[in-house]
Amino acid sequence: MLPFAPVRGSAWAIRHVLREAERIYYDPATVRAELARLEEQLEAGEITAEEFDQREDELLDRLETAMRSGDNTGNGT
Repeated sequence: MLPFAPVRGSAWAIRHVLREAERIYYDPATVRAELARLEEQLEAGEITAEEFDQREDELLDRLETAMRSGDNTGNGT
């Protein structure tokens, strides 16, 4: 059993890093900030309207998933 301790420890660390990454990814505050940055990029001419629409849809889907799953871990602003 002892030889597997490093593997179990690594697996535990990977699971926790993944969980934290998902928490941040689906945090409504994070998604809203990304939407604001996206709008700034459109207004600055850095992206096209088509790119904006596509990325906005992805972000809104992410926000909807977060709200539906109750993963409101951020401050929501």
